[in-house]
Amino acid sequence: MTIGARMDLDKPLFDQTSFIGRLKHFFWVTDPRTCVCSEESLDNAKNLIVSYRKGNEPEGTTQEQIIFARKLYESAFHPDTGDKQNVFGRMSFQVPGGMAITGFMLQFYRTVPAVVFWQWVNQSFNALVNYTNRNAKSPLTTTQLGVAYVSATTSALVTAIGFRSFLEKRAGTLLQRYVPFAAVAAANCVNIPLMRQNELVDGVDIYDENGNLVGQSRVAAAKGISQVVFSRIAMAAPGMTILPIVMERLEKRAWMQRITVLHAPLQVLLVGCFLTFMVPTACALFPQRCSIKTSTIERFESDSFKKIQLNCNGQTPSVVYFNKGL
Repeated sequence: MTIGARMDLDKPLFDQTSFIGRLKHFFWVTDPRTCVCSEESLDNAKNLIVSYRKGNEPEGTTQEQIIFARKLYESAFHPDTGDKQNVFGRMSFQVPGGMAITGFMLQFYRTVPAVVFWQWVNQSFNALVNYTNRNAKSPLTTTQLGVAYVSATTSALVTAIGFRSFLEKRAGTLLQRYVPFAAVAAANCVNIPLMRQNELVDGVDIYDENGNLVGQSRVAAAKGISQVVFSRIAMAAPGMTILPIVMERLEKRAWMQRITVLHAPLQVLLVGCFLTFMVPTACALFPQRCSIKTSTIERFESDSFKKIQLNCNGQTPSVVYFNKGL
């Protein structure tokens, strides 16, 4: 390094205790431009990070180079395994991938076949994102993955078709435009808990303030998963609730009726504008390093609390921490 002191790569660049700090972090790490970086650039970034950790980075390496390499590394490689993630499942691909699928869901909602197809595409994409960003310490079997995928897709289809059928004869076209959002919200409530079912059964690893593993907790897992579900719904909400009103009014204009072929691309573009801001905003709603009081664990999980006491030699911390996931 030629500029400044050595950087601690285990600490975030931005303050994670404040919403603004977390927002800056996720704007940085979910930058869609990292999706088009070459495989060579990503591998070089990983190699530089590994070398820097060992203290043998190339002579003349600057802090800016380390920060950029860290950005590429954190956006493309799994934090648990260090393996390169599928580009379509990375959080940095949420904007380009989500804008295309959501835009088409909002445009093609009028027929059952269109609803079925785009909800299936969306749930397939969500399953890939959830698998790519899974907790590698709680691996799922192929059967569990299949059950989660089928259950989420089924819940989305049942909600979408049922809601559409209910509104078709009881409400105007504006309310019918909200069918995709209702389906997405319902599927998230099913998909994410099922994809992380092992955490709910066995508990998620919990740590003291110094990062020492003190046990596992199912209550902590439930808290983290509920926050992720809320964040995912919040991520989609503005685009899928505001755009129907905008398009309902625009499509009544004579000039819009003359360019119907551009309605879908327009919705895709507008969804992209929303997601550019909502992906980092939703991810930043709750701290990644989530906390829970040990008194709460004692109340709902006496067995887990006893293990914590044993691991801490009776000096049980009042608060423990865990990774809530994305």
